[in-house]
Amino acid sequence: MPTPRRAWLIWGVGLAVYVTAVFHRTSLAVAGLAATERFDLSASQLAAFTMLQLLVYAGMQIPVGLLVDRFGPRTVLTAGVVTISLAQAGFALATTYPEALAARVFVGLGDAMTFICVLRLVSTWFAARQIPLLTQLTGSMGQIGSIAAAVPMTWALSELGWTRAYLISAAVGPVLLAALLLFVRDTPEQRHHRGHPMSRLTLLSSLGASWAQPGTRLGFWVHFTTPFSASVLVMLWGYPFLVLSEGVSKTVAGALLSVIVVAVVASGPVLGWLVGNHPWHRSTIALSTVAAMIVAWTAVLAWPGDAPLWLLVVLVVTCGCGGPASMIAFDVARTSNPPDRMASASGIINVGGFVAALIAVFAIGFVLDLMTPGSSDDYTDGAFRVAMSTQYLVWGLGIVQIWRYRSIVRRTVGRETVEAGSTMLPLP
Repeated sequence: MPTPRRAWLIWGVGLAVYVTAVFHRTSLAVAGLAATERFDLSASQLAAFTMLQLLVYAGMQIPVGLLVDRFGPRTVLTAGVVTISLAQAGFALATTYPEALAARVFVGLGDAMTFICVLRLVSTWFAARQIPLLTQLTGSMGQIGSIAAAVPMTWALSELGWTRAYLISAAVGPVLLAALLLFVRDTPEQRHHRGHPMSRLTLLSSLGASWAQPGTRLGFWVHFTTPFSASVLVMLWGYPFLVLSEGVSKTVAGALLSVIVVAVVASGPVLGWLVGNHPWHRSTIALSTVAAMIVAWTAVLAWPGDAPLWLLVVLVVTCGCGGPASMIAFDVARTSNPPDRMASASGIINVGGFVAALIAVFAIGFVLDLMTPGSSDDYTDGAFRVAMSTQYLVWGLGIVQIWRYRSIVRRTVGRETVEAGSTMLPLP
């Protein structure tokens, strides 16, 4: 039976909201140096923008998942669009560091209300066989927002200035809100779906049941390990690293950050096909992606002097593949939990990648401040090499935990059952 046109329209509107949220999330990446001048910031203060935004995002994933289960994705997505648009407008008008910091906190809050909602809409409106691919496409195509936050935002900041550039980006919100209210329905039968009210005990029981699934824990660590390096580059440290440490021009740096997103979009369907056809090897695909990132980073950081452009392209492409690899975690959530727990389980898993990004962003900023106290102009190549090497600690923890929980899952579920595609099982 063909998918109705309305389902594609609803997914399109939800995807547009997610693309815009990713744009707002990453719009600080190319503005890092401008922000240090506008607000007179140190590396740690600059990192605090992204750290707080990520902390709010990660901290809200479980509450948002519970809200989606209770009030439906349309209501939560509407609140997200309003919040993130007002927050970005506030960031445009901010003149002091505390004002800008508060605005980024609310950017993180609005951002947290988007992805899980779109995943719920996909699971409601599309056939089960289409869900894994559409999950990959949602995650991959959503990163188009990062492209708009790279080269176009670089141009806007230089030609229009801080306030006008960010105000124009915030003005997309009312358009998306109108489309959301006009076209999106929670289910084919209901514009607003409402779950059963939950007591505190019921909520805790639901979360406990989700976390008790070894597949949910495996998904958490897959999401922890695979996407954070790309997030570090796109959201904050990539632009300063490429310009100040690797000696590329600002234009080339913006283009390289865009290549990350192109890699995300291009590799998503490929990884989706691999996962769909080789479910027993899902964790192996994730670990292979992490290994490729580690090799690329090692080559760049060990290269004497500035790394050649071709190697920087290899680096950003391999990091970009981490985003689609992290979508494996949500397919694990789908097959590990019943429908009425899917959003909350996805929320638990989605915390992983942003906790890892938070740790890495803080560690890099801390090392830079420790080795080169002062303004961003004082960051040295050696300091960046040491700072970027802190990522190895995060990868090491994630790899150990993925290996641990995949072993538990593989002892629990036979290969034949996994490859048969049964649902409600924690697939490796």
